[in-house]
Amino acid sequence: MSADTGLRSRFSGWFKPAGEKPVDILPVRVGGNEYRQTPSSATNIFGADQVLIWLVVAILSWGIVMVFSASIAMPDNPRFGKIAHYYFFQRHLLSVGLGFVAAVLTFQIPMRVWEHWAPWLFIVSILLLIAVLIPHVGTVVNGARRWLSLGIMNFQPSELAKVAVIMYAADYMVRKMDVKERFFRAVLPMGLAVGIVGALLLAEPDMGAFMVIAVIAMGILFLGGVNARMFFLIALVLVAAFALIVMTSEWRRERIFAYLDPWSEKHALGKGYQLSHSLIAIGRGEIFGVGLGGSVEKLHWLPEAHTDFLLAVIGEELGLVGIIALLGLFFFMIRRIVEIGRQAIRMDRIFSGLVAQGIAIWLGFQTFINAGVNLGALPTKGLTLPLMSFGGSAILMNLVAIAIVLRIDCENKAMGAGGARS
Repeated sequence: MSADTGLRSRFSGWFKPAGEKPVDILPVRVGGNEYRQTPSSATNIFGADQVLIWLVVAILSWGIVMVFSASIAMPDNPRFGKIAHYYFFQRHLLSVGLGFVAAVLTFQIPMRVWEHWAPWLFIVSILLLIAVLIPHVGTVVNGARRWLSLGIMNFQPSELAKVAVIMYAADYMVRKMDVKERFFRAVLPMGLAVGIVGALLLAEPDMGAFMVIAVIAMGILFLGGVNARMFFLIALVLVAAFALIVMTSEWRRERIFAYLDPWSEKHALGKGYQLSHSLIAIGRGEIFGVGLGGSVEKLHWLPEAHTDFLLAVIGEELGLVGIIALLGLFFFMIRRIVEIGRQAIRMDRIFSGLVAQGIAIWLGFQTFINAGVNLGALPTKGLTLPLMSFGGSAILMNLVAIAIVLRIDCENKAMGAGGARS
C-alpha cells in the first residue's frame, strides 16, 4: 500500500458515520490514535509510573511512623488490657506487608479480566455485606457490625465494596454507552445497585462508606457521559436521601449539632468530644508542631488517634507545615492517577480509564472527608485517611487499588509502544 493510499484510508476513517464507530464517546476524551488490545508480553512493574510509586511509598512510610507515634501510649489505657507498646505498630506493619503481597498479585491481572469479572465481583461484595450482618459471623466493634474475622486480621467488606462498585460502574457505563442519554435505561439500574449496597451499609451502620460509594458511582456516571441535567438530578436525590437519613436518626442529628457547637457544655463531653480534642491538638501544633512524638492529645485524650484522627496527631506534632506537606503528597498522587485514567481514555480503553479515575475519586474524596473532619470543617464521620490510618482491610484495599492503577499505566505504555496501528 502506498503512502498516499494509507493517508486517504486514515482520513476517510475519521469521517465514518457515527453508527460505525463513535469518535468521542466520553466528555473527557481528547482524541488520539486507535489501538489494538494490550500486547500479550509480560507487564513489568518497573515500567509503571515511578512518580506514583514513590508518592505512595512516601505516604505509606509517613503513615507507619505516625501510627507508631499515635499508638505508643495506648497500652497504658485499661481499655486495651495488657498489650505490648508495639502492638498496633506491628499490626500495621503486618497490614502493609499483606497489602504489598496483594498488590503484587493484583498487578499481574490484566484489565480485560477485571472487566469480564466486574459484575461477579460486585455480587461477591454484596454477599459479604450480607454475611457481616449475620449474628456470630460479623464482628461487633464499638456498637457497629462491620468486620469479618479472618484470624490474622479483621476484614471490612465495605472496603472491598468500594473497589467492586468502581469496577461495576465502569463496566456498566461501557455496556450502556449507547443509551447514556436515557435516564431510566442508563441511570436507574445503577442507582438500584448503589441503593442495595447503601441499605446494607446503613444496617451496619456505616454511613461514611455509603457516602464514598455514592460519590464514586456519581463520578463514574458523569465521566461516562451521562447528561449533566441527569447528573444534577442524581445529586439532588442523594443529598435529599442523606438529609432524610440524618433527620430520622437521633444520634446522627446529635453529631450535626455537636459539629455546629463542639465547645458547648452539652457537647464538649459528648458527641463533640472527638472534634474538640482534635481542634485542641491541631491548635497546639501551630506552624511547626511540638515535635515528633511530643503529642499530648494522643495520651488518652483524643479517641481513635491512630485511625480516624491520625491527621490531628500529625497537626500537633508537625504543625501546619506537616499537614500542608501531607495534603500536597495526596494531591499529586491523585493527580497522577487522574492523568493515567485520561491516557487510557485517549487510547479508547474506556473501562480502564473509568476505573483509574474512579479510584482517584475514591481516594480523593475520602482524604477530603477525613481532613475536613479533623479540621472541624465537616461533621465527625468515621473514615480513615487512605494509606496511612491504622486498619488492615483499608490499607489492603488501598494498595490493591494502587496496583490496579499501575497495571493500567503499564498497559497504556505497552500499547503506546507496540500496539498503535500504523
